[in-house]
Amino acid sequence: MSCETCAAACPAAEGTRTSGGQGAGVAVALLGQPNSGKSTLFNGLTGAKQHVGNWPGKTVERKEGSFRIGDTQCRVVDLPGAYGLSANSPEEEVTRDYLESGDADVVVVMADASQLQRSLYMLAEFAAAHPEQPSLLALNLMDVAEGQGKRIDSALIEQRLGIPVVPLVASRPEGYGNLLCAIERTARERPSIDDGRLRRELASVPATAQGAGKARFAWIEWLLDGAVSAPEKAHALSRFDRLATGSRWSKPITVAMILAGFLLAFVPAIPIMMLGGAISSLGQVAAGALAQVGAPDVVGSFLAGVVFNSLCFGTMMVGYVFGINLVFGLYEEAGYMARIGYVFDHTMARFGLQGKSLMPFLMCLGCTMGGVSGSRVIDSWGQRMLTVMMAWAIPCGSTWGVVPVLAVAFFGVVGAPLVIVGIFAMMLVIMGIVGKVFGPRLVADGERAGLVMELPPYHSPHLKGVVRGALLKSRQMFVRAIRVVAIFAFVIWALTYTSTGGVEGSAIYALGTAIEPVTRLFGMGWQTFTAWLCALVLKESALGVLSGLFTGAATPNAVLVGIMTGGGAAAASNIGEVMAQVISAPEALAFIFAFTFNMPCAASVSATWAEVHSTKWTVITAVFYIASSLLLGCAVYHVSALFF
Repeated sequence: MSCETCAAACPAAEGTRTSGGQGAGVAVALLGQPNSGKSTLFNGLTGAKQHVGNWPGKTVERKEGSFRIGDTQCRVVDLPGAYGLSANSPEEEVTRDYLESGDADVVVVMADASQLQRSLYMLAEFAAAHPEQPSLLALNLMDVAEGQGKRIDSALIEQRLGIPVVPLVASRPEGYGNLLCAIERTARERPSIDDGRLRRELASVPATAQGAGKARFAWIEWLLDGAVSAPEKAHALSRFDRLATGSRWSKPITVAMILAGFLLAFVPAIPIMMLGGAISSLGQVAAGALAQVGAPDVVGSFLAGVVFNSLCFGTMMVGYVFGINLVFGLYEEAGYMARIGYVFDHTMARFGLQGKSLMPFLMCLGCTMGGVSGSRVIDSWGQRMLTVMMAWAIPCGSTWGVVPVLAVAFFGVVGAPLVIVGIFAMMLVIMGIVGKVFGPRLVADGERAGLVMELPPYHSPHLKGVVRGALLKSRQMFVRAIRVVAIFAFVIWALTYTSTGGVEGSAIYALGTAIEPVTRLFGMGWQTFTAWLCALVLKESALGVLSGLFTGAATPNAVLVGIMTGGGAAAASNIGEVMAQVISAPEALAFIFAFTFNMPCAASVSATWAEVHSTKWTVITAVFYIASSLLLGCAVYHVSALFF
């Protein structure tokens, strides 16, 4: 009985699917190549009932969730995207091991209906290795295939395979009825792939990898013979696609598209980020109200400086993450994201990275959080982690709001450009060091072959599904980020708060002056070191902190105000000139370089942890950049002291 004929009898076909909590029930595994739609289907099935972590003993993302089919509880695992089961990468190894464990009651094999000839290779690999496993085939992107004029006889393919075959558009959860019916049927009847024809094909070729590949493609041709009809004339690449992938303009076009996406991300992000600013202002109002009713000053300060400030930073961060995921989710849904990786793959492969790594690098020029979030499109965990580590070296937009002010004040309009050039040169040096030191540990030699991928056909994105995915990622990011941001905010608040409002009575003043002999080794006095330290929370707070320390000592809790306002409102307009009268040029230069290449900010740390799901490597990255920035400040100070 085909899925279409059983749909009427299946509770799922009546729209009774609901999200549920964790439980025993039916274990469902999603298997497929990258870009097959697994993650879209996973999000559509589970909604908010999902969590992300690492596989035991592996630094590979593990996504699990739950849903219901009528009264049946289902647990679903989104297996890492892979092109085969030969375990040539950590992702393939995890997928292979999970399938061999037998934990799955049902394996849903995803395939791209718009290019079945190539996307069914994973099914052939699965059929050869696990023919006895209860499974079904989901033909995703049926709307794209139909737009190409293709007609697919899923019933004929089902007859030949011996398992349910379900046409699907994963971005439309309202159309999941037949799929849920097929999952329920597979769990009950436990059908497995008829692999007789495949075994005969494998027996007819040499027992080599090349022979096995030839046999599997022959099996795919038999499977699709007479089941797929297409227009005699294939779709030609558009003029844009020829320019975007195969001409001398391909790289400039790709960079322009990424930058355009970065700018468009601010459209939905700005209202959310403004809400974050309003939350911070509300915190100050609440603190003032508490003071008026006689509450201790420390209560209002804690409420504004930690509670509301953490919510402010978290909301502002999520605003940008939502915008990035929305815009580049549309790029991916439309089929353009794969082109980005294709165009720059050869260049990035020299560093052991994929072409997709270019996008996070460019996005970091605006915001490190956005760049880290953008690394999600990279399939290999090791390459994703290496991309994030290298991306931290790229100065973000907040950094560029501080550096030019000090560079011009100390070195004039002639010397400032030389400082900027020096920063970019050092950025490349640090990225190179990261690649040399950590690259071999994160990306094995066998994985340094660049990107293996298909270029999907262009098609109209499904806005509703993309928005849903962006909201889910933003929600997950906020929940994780708020914990890290709150810890940083509390530490800085505790160090900077004084009952009198004067900075001289703060713990950070006592600490800073006590360790100033040590900070001098890194080229910074206690004031500049304090600004460097506070920038761990928020980069743009540096100007506000410097303003509070050098020009506003009488302002109540001036350092804390500088952090809470992001520095802009709290910084004196002539802070550069004031500092130039107090500290030396070598110290200013040391601070500029130490500040620029310090850990980006607390929110970026949280975003990194949320994307890579590795506390170990997040800490390693943070420690590397903190230590490197201090050593760099030391070197810059002592070298520049020879010339100034």
